[in-house]
Amino acid sequence: MTQAGRQGSPRNGSGRGGNERNNSQQRSTQGGGFSGGSRGGTGKRAAGFGGDRPHRAPKPREERFIDPDLAGDQQGRAPEGARGAKPSSRKPAARKPGAKKAPGTPGAPKQKPRTGAPGAAASRAFGSERFGQNLGPIRKPSRKKGPRGEVPQSELHDADGVRLQKVMASAGVASRRVCEEMIAEGRVEVDGQVVTELGMRVDPKTAVIHVDGLRIQLDENLVYMVFNKPKGVVSTMEDPEGRPCISDFLKSNKNTGERLFHVGRLDVATEGLLLLTNDGELANRLTHPSYEVPKTYLVQVRGPFPQGVGAQLKSGVELEDGFANVDSFRLVDSTPGHVLIEVVLHSGKNRIVRRLFDAVGFPVQRLVRVKVGPIGLGDQRQGSIRNLGKQEVGHLLASVGL
Repeated sequence: MTQAGRQGSPRNGSGRGGNERNNSQQRSTQGGGFSGGSRGGTGKRAAGFGGDRPHRAPKPREERFIDPDLAGDQQGRAPEGARGAKPSSRKPAARKPGAKKAPGTPGAPKQKPRTGAPGAAASRAFGSERFGQNLGPIRKPSRKKGPRGEVPQSELHDADGVRLQKVMASAGVASRRVCEEMIAEGRVEVDGQVVTELGMRVDPKTAVIHVDGLRIQLDENLVYMVFNKPKGVVSTMEDPEGRPCISDFLKSNKNTGERLFHVGRLDVATEGLLLLTNDGELANRLTHPSYEVPKTYLVQVRGPFPQGVGAQLKSGVELEDGFANVDSFRLVDSTPGHVLIEVVLHSGKNRIVRRLFDAVGFPVQRLVRVKVGPIGLGDQRQGSIRNLGKQEVGHLLASVGL
């Protein structure tokens, strides 16, 4: 096969051979024979693709104005002029059964409930706090207080004070803008009075501010701490006999310069939670029996433990200083020879848990206090001391009506 034949073969349908083949076909229709065309011969352009006309760039597509208010109709169609838009597959609301009926009437579609209020986490008091435990909504104290008289907001305003939202933001409640929203929603109280005016000014040294019932502690000199007391440590700051005491564990703490005192006591053999603070008013209320602050203990005794003993502890046991009982009783775990029980009581009598279990014939083998009021140990390791978070302090103050 000659070179011209090879160039005109189907294998070489593009390029030079392809142009010559097209030219030969056109000439054969006019009576001429086959001859190889040159590189500048007529090709596709001569066969109806423009010939020798000059090339013109395509005109740019004129963008059509789209009214945003009329961008899409109620039928779910894409806006007119939208390039590549596909019609919506969502069923129109007007075609749903009962769509035109008023909410709450028979046959009307049910509305989906909202999953949480918008911005609930951001608008929670101390919601962005990194330390401490999230104790949830505030719980009202058990002690009932008398009615408080209404005080005009103008009397709470201090012209020389600081704006309320700024005081709240400085205390770490939330950002200033969120604090303004809290005030406008009526969630903030100043000296027991709900405040809704954004221009309110207060004196941070004397004002008592609550957000959602949570007390904001504005005195930076007050300290609140939790100590996980080990067994064998005496519940005193100093011991004349030289036994291990609380001050031995405070040496490595940054608040060693503060004069702290413990709230209540735990005997030498008892382990667990012990509150340390320099807030005298809080300490007095936590230990006063009229506030009935609950305390939670884990008690280990020998097993098996009969069923009727728990009911006996809840109904009351006679001790040498009168009747005493537990508020709740729950069996946590049981192993051969040992039983772990959780009890809650508000009595502050000396060695009350040990004496109660001795009275029913089950001496305590190990005793750990895990919670006082709303404050719990959690996973805090034994012998360590930690500062309470601001949210925890607010819950602790609210538990005794502060």
